[in-house]
Amino acid sequence: MPYFDAASSAPLHPVARQALQASLDEGWADPARLYREGRRARVLLDAAREAAAEAVGCRPDELTFTSSGTRAVHTGLAGALAGRRRVGRHLIVSAVEHSSVLHSAELLEASGGSVTQVAVDRAGLVDPAAYGDALRADTALACLQSANHEVGTEQPVGAVAEVCREAGVPLLVDAAQSLGWGPVDGGWSLLTASAHKWGGPSGVGLLVVRKGVRFSAQGPVDERESGRAPGFENIPAIVAAAASLRAVRAEAAEEAVRLRELTDRIRTRVPRLVPDVEVVGDPVRRLPGVVTFSCLYVDGEALLHELDREGFSVSSGSSCTSSTLTPSHVLRAMGVLSEGNVRVSLPLGTVEEDVERFLAVLPRAVAAVREKLGAPVASQVAREEDVLVVDSLGKRCPIPVIELAKVIGDVPVGGLVRVLSDDEAARLDIPAWCEMRSQEYLGEEPADQGTSYLIRRVT
Repeated sequence: MPYFDAASSAPLHPVARQALQASLDEGWADPARLYREGRRARVLLDAAREAAAEAVGCRPDELTFTSSGTRAVHTGLAGALAGRRRVGRHLIVSAVEHSSVLHSAELLEASGGSVTQVAVDRAGLVDPAAYGDALRADTALACLQSANHEVGTEQPVGAVAEVCREAGVPLLVDAAQSLGWGPVDGGWSLLTASAHKWGGPSGVGLLVVRKGVRFSAQGPVDERESGRAPGFENIPAIVAAAASLRAVRAEAAEEAVRLRELTDRIRTRVPRLVPDVEVVGDPVRRLPGVVTFSCLYVDGEALLHELDREGFSVSSGSSCTSSTLTPSHVLRAMGVLSEGNVRVSLPLGTVEEDVERFLAVLPRAVAAVREKLGAPVASQVAREEDVLVVDSLGKRCPIPVIELAKVIGDVPVGGLVRVLSDDEAARLDIPAWCEMRSQEYLGEEPADQGTSYLIRRVT
């Protein structure tokens, strides 16, 4: 069964499996002890730290192993903010950061700090100048992911790091998605990553704090990992994480070329094979194995189930696939279509035949979902002076857009349609539909229930 969700978690690399099994017999003792078993464990831990530091491009004593990538982010953010508390409590983040960064930002705001979110364009890219504009005298820290976890867009870390350096503000880089492909360039100050993203075992994260960066570990500390990750180290998992990082780096250049060709094939052919599709993310500045697209008139969860039945594991940022019934914050920040969203992220070793079969299966999977949604409960259509009103209150994505598409032809060119919806996804999907169908989106306004979206028929 082709697994196409490596951006969530990559399959365990064979080298990681071998290293894990081999170190179980040598790495179980306390590396802080001086007896023979402890010394053996310490040798393994030190070797893993050196290997990981070499891959990151830092000193071994700058690198801490944590219990996860999320823990690395939380620890790094809290420590850096505390270390610069005399400067202020202002944090800068991009609008498309991983939830672990945004949750830390929410905690800062709740405790009296302030946060500035830097917007992105429709490709998910930040403008380094916007980081410069966001800097203040009380800015303690800035954060920027190296590459986006949902659409694969690579960020201009080097340029942003330079802007921050000139202002004397440290930059924390979340490199979870990109570190397996290569080191993060630029003058960043802190870096985090997660082993299961590159084929290492879960439960191992990396936190790098450059020498000279003010950092104050928060919470109870002990003597382990420089006081930044309390508790007994999981040495077998750490060894496996470092070994697999070295292994994937050795094949990264060749695999990047191969996977990029496969994702280019998906990016190019999906819009030809499936009508009404928007491919999202930067077409050039992107991770080799990630491609994301959204399909009009499709329920994201239903599409994932259809693809699962066909033997493909993919992910989605559609609101219909989340417990909150709100679109992915990444897609929302980009202002792109969210309904029927599919993220394909190819693991190392993906074969061409699996991609071709996916491209053969996808059109009928989308068609099957659209057919099921083609006859929704009849919308309540009324006229309000010269405006056709579509009442989609209580109906979830993609029904409001489907009902809009059905009635747009009932008004003359220049005529207006007003869609009433209380689904948060409509705020993204109706403007995206208008752009894709060459209709004019006039904006939104509050309604007695939900929100009113106004569209003018142009074609």
